[in-house]
Amino acid sequence: MAYKRQVDRLPIIPADAKEHNVTCHYCIVGCGYKAYTWPMNKQGGTAPNQNKFGVDLSEQQFQDTEAWYAPSMYNIVKQDGKDVQLVVKPDANCVVNSGLGSIRGARMAENRPSDVSGTQLQRLSDPLVWRNGTWQPTSWDDALDLVARVTARVVTEGSEDDLVVSMFDHGGSAGGYENTWATGKLYFESMKVKNCRIHNRPAYNSEVHSTRDMGVGELNNSYSDYEITDTIFMIGANSMETQTNLYLNHMVPGLQNGAKFIMVDPRRTVTVHSSEQWAGKENVLHLAINEGSDMVLFNAILTHIVDQGWTDDDFIAASTFQGSEAVAQDSAHPASLGSLDHAMQDCRTSLDEAAEICGVAAADIQKAAEWIAKPHDDGSRRKCATAYEKGIIWGNDNYRTIGALVNIALATGNVGREGGGVCRLGGHQEGYYRPADGHVGRPAEYVDQFLIRGLGGVHHIWACDHHKTTLNAAEFKRVHKRRADMVKDAIDGAAGGTREQVVDAIVSAISAGGLFVVDVDIIHSQIGQNAHVILPACESNEMNLTSMNGERRLRLSERYMDPYGNSRPDCLIAAGIAQHMERVLREMGEGAYADQFQGYDWQTEEDAFMDGYNAGNPEVTYERLRAAGNNGVQEPVSGYENGTLVGTERLYADGTFDRHGRDDGKALFCAAGWRGWQAPGKAREKAAHKYWINNVRANIFWQNQFLDQKNQFIQDRFPYPFIEMNPEDMVEEGLNPGDLIEIINDNGVTQGMAYPTATARRGQVAMVFGSPAGSQGNVINPGVNELVLPNYKHCWGDIRKISNATHETAGITFKSKEVTL
Repeated sequence: MAYKRQVDRLPIIPADAKEHNVTCHYCIVGCGYKAYTWPMNKQGGTAPNQNKFGVDLSEQQFQDTEAWYAPSMYNIVKQDGKDVQLVVKPDANCVVNSGLGSIRGARMAENRPSDVSGTQLQRLSDPLVWRNGTWQPTSWDDALDLVARVTARVVTEGSEDDLVVSMFDHGGSAGGYENTWATGKLYFESMKVKNCRIHNRPAYNSEVHSTRDMGVGELNNSYSDYEITDTIFMIGANSMETQTNLYLNHMVPGLQNGAKFIMVDPRRTVTVHSSEQWAGKENVLHLAINEGSDMVLFNAILTHIVDQGWTDDDFIAASTFQGSEAVAQDSAHPASLGSLDHAMQDCRTSLDEAAEICGVAAADIQKAAEWIAKPHDDGSRRKCATAYEKGIIWGNDNYRTIGALVNIALATGNVGREGGGVCRLGGHQEGYYRPADGHVGRPAEYVDQFLIRGLGGVHHIWACDHHKTTLNAAEFKRVHKRRADMVKDAIDGAAGGTREQVVDAIVSAISAGGLFVVDVDIIHSQIGQNAHVILPACESNEMNLTSMNGERRLRLSERYMDPYGNSRPDCLIAAGIAQHMERVLREMGEGAYADQFQGYDWQTEEDAFMDGYNAGNPEVTYERLRAAGNNGVQEPVSGYENGTLVGTERLYADGTFDRHGRDDGKALFCAAGWRGWQAPGKAREKAAHKYWINNVRANIFWQNQFLDQKNQFIQDRFPYPFIEMNPEDMVEEGLNPGDLIEIINDNGVTQGMAYPTATARRGQVAMVFGSPAGSQGNVINPGVNELVLPNYKHCWGDIRKISNATHETAGITFKSKEVTL
């Protein structure tokens, strides 16, 4: 973290530097940071009254001193049109991270655009419109007028079903309550668009339908629960890698306090290795199951708990459904829901049955059940904090698998109690606040296939790049480009014509199968290459932004610098589209429709917040969130007393479950019967190819690497997506470390670099997800569950060498990631 080329000293932050509250806008953990800004011609001194920390900096500072910051935490940015010095460093007083900084968050400053230091100058500055065979910069009014005219023509001459929308539903970098409200108001209130999809999945749906249908919201605990639990039960996640400070600041203290650790993952990860060091190998159980067999494991654990009488009978009687079937299996519910007895009819699985399917010892499954639920010697109940993420969310039979896991937590009374919880670990922070979306339907439209079939005429894209983060990506990219090129050709053919003539040409091309693409983003993305209008957005801290982290901790991350160039907050871009839609529709004589686009006269992002989130939560304001600082308040907020927002430490402490919307307040169990490979084509693909291609995340960069593509620190480490392989498999394929390789199957081809990993099992590889230099989505088939949840995790392919290690890969270290702490 301390290394940066051409930097050998940093300025001292002066005592009177401006101070701003910042929530890291990368992962869901949402660590607290402080941003300090001050004029270029000034810096602090070593005397206590001359620096922001009030300490004598002429003396050697102690380890982990609050006064230290790395070169990655420093930059020079624009504030009120002037260059200012900036330091963004971890906040030692934030309970989330206690001063820890991840490799992503602690680089926020160097990932800010700067004309002085030259960082992130690939950011979009002005609206761009396709003219004369290229993208030409233009004004906001010109760009939004074209968006509105084409969109209005298509939805009035056809219907709103001809408008396809890709949008974020998260907090952090491009999301937040301001921006999700604005896009939701535009597409779900002013319009009723149903053909929409989320940034990381091809439909507008929840990643965790079943736990919600069971009454249990997926973010229900407090991070402090990991510190006081008896057992941490982790599935399909790798928190040391991807939620680093949640693991270090909350899970590690739990392990040091005597908690046992169970990891369910076909891979041995750095989280397993690290937990063995903190807790001792005897207190860590790694269940390296066969891919896709999680549900069988959970059912066997549940069966053993039930048969041993380790269930929390008082909790079950008071807080769970007592009949038989409460919700029947149908097109919207891939499994029936009801009482524990009802669920057990489908879930009952012996230890030996599970061992045969999962490929782990029956004794280890029994041990997991004991660590989760066997009472202590004094008869007191064990506390178990269950954490899961994309390994099962994007895995086999999403609805039933997650339901089977939540069954265990409900049966043992580990929801709503201290040291318990059954929670997503998450990717982005959460910032979803939108009008009702019931018109979308359930199951929702499979939007990627909708576009591939030639349907839809206009595609609005908000902070998404499906070229890197979707399944069946090779086919999607081919069709999307072909349809977009039809419109580009039409625009080129109408060059020199009036606006009306250009719009006519675009609409004619759409009628012939073309697609008009509008891309809202911070950089020129891969899918943005197909766009006809590109609208530049700004990021968190270039605007004020509110969102909540994985324990529902709501904070205001304050603006400390100007938006880059002429970029705008997403909420104000949405407002601009609405205002132009209203004007254009009135010109078209569609007065009643135009009236639906009123109410967007926002001048700032705070106006959008007040219009949306505050209207539903009137006690929450920017002023009160500023006062709450980086510790914020845990949602739901129940009031405002004595100058402080009152929050909720953990959900369901009263034993009442409401996420399903049922009046009885009783949690439901899921009849999660095993049915093998649920998504079409998976079994055939497994039989036809040699390697299971798992997709994974890496600590060093974020999601699809949108800002890391131009960051030298990152590209020096991973210039190509890594493909972790067992060394014996590499020898068999004639590969050396760093060689470039292709993964090939019937879906497509992708590429990366061979990365030897001694702990990888034969026949299994792990490819980093979302890389701009090689998308794993190219080789994933279209298979989804009944509610259109993608199975990204399970595809198979063959491996072929492209070339020897390149200049970039030859210098990379391939030492084991399992280091001794």
